[in-house]
Parts: sequence; C-alpha cells; structure tokens
Amino acid sequence: MKKLICALAVAATAFAAVAPSTGARADDSGRVAAGIAGGFLGGILLGGALARHPAPPPDAPPPGYVDYGPDGPPPPQNCHWTRGQPVWDDYYGVWRRPRVQVCD
Repeated sequence: MKKLICALAVAATAFAAVAPSTGARADDSGRVAAGIAGGFLGGILLGGALARHPAPPPDAPPPGYVDYGPDGPPPPQNCHWTRGQPVWDDYYGVWRRPRVQVCD
C-alpha cells in the first residue's frame, strides 16, 4: 500500500514539474488561495492517513492467586525505622547516622 502511495506521489510531482504553468496573478479571483488551501488540507488528510497510530494498551494481567497452604498467610512483621551506627563520610568529612529498618 505504501509503495502505491509513494509511486502516485512521485508521478504527481513529476507531472507538476513537467506541466506548463500559466502563471499566478493576484486577480485570479481567489484561485491561488483556493489552491494553497486545497493543498494544505490534502496534505493534512494524506499525512493523517499515512501516520503510524500508537498500539492500544495491553490488557491488564488477570488477578493473581496466592496459595498459602494449610497454615494460612504469614503473620505481619512489626518493622520500624531507626538511626543506625555512626559511619564516617569521607566525601563530606562528617559522621553520618544512616536510617535502618528493624523488624521484630
């Protein structure tokens, strides 16, 4: 399909280059403006038809099922954040106390 459209575009361009022109004048009662507007609208329609359209988004995956077995789900962990042991930061030349996560 694209080869056919490209061939038609090349043929139209070649015909326009070879065809004799009568010259554009300002008193052609709007024929020049109509030609420009027609070419612009034709280009928009042709460009919209040839443009690649994005693929539709993929469907969401099905909901998962987790089998915890006869014991049931594991108990929730009791975690909290606290300040860790101080470490020396050579880049800034200071002592830092990083945050660490502690789980019971």
